[in-house]
Amino acid sequence: MKTPLRYQITEYDCGPSSLLNGLSYLFEREELAPEIVRNIMIYSLDAYGADGISGKSGTSHAAMMFLSQWLNGFGKTGRLDIHSEYLAGQNVNLGPDSRLRDALARNGAAVVRLDLEGWHYVLVTRIAEDRVYLFDPYYLPADEAPPDVRVVSDKPCAYNRVVPVSRMESEELHPYAFGPVETREAVLLFNRRTQLTEENTIEYMI
Repeated sequence: MKTPLRYQITEYDCGPSSLLNGLSYLFEREELAPEIVRNIMIYSLDAYGADGISGKSGTSHAAMMFLSQWLNGFGKTGRLDIHSEYLAGQNVNLGPDSRLRDALARNGAAVVRLDLEGWHYVLVTRIAEDRVYLFDPYYLPADEAPPDVRVVSDKPCAYNRVVPVSRMESEELHPYAFGPVETREAVLLFNRRTQLTEENTIEYMI
């Protein structure tokens, strides 16, 4: 059974919330072991705020990289058909030949880092033409979204925002932009059973 994607419950837990949303999007609830939730929460929220309190700068690059590797290791045990890849810098883009766009075309999902009045993680589930479909775990009333960002309320298991590709690709800092190339980050997630490859479908195209 699929479950609705979740909103973060503090100002800081967008990272673990988006990783958990990626698993909820790709897998049935009954497939997910409780230790996955436990370990994502244990290893995230590790960045210290200006006041020296752990978690008040959210989740670090190092933690996201580690969790991507941990999910791969968990997949290799045979207990969940998951595969993950960590991308950074110039590899995080929405160009026609990008690894991010390719992952989404193959039924994957991606946790990406972008700007939302500060660094923030969201789950990207689809790209169609010049629009990106994503689930933002930060609850936002429709009237507070940028004018070119559509807030969606009737797709709780897939996305709640539709954002222009041009907005996300911007190297400037503004809501839903990847921002400067050197700060970009993404974690690609795949369910190996539903992942499209050249071998399992003639319709797969990069």
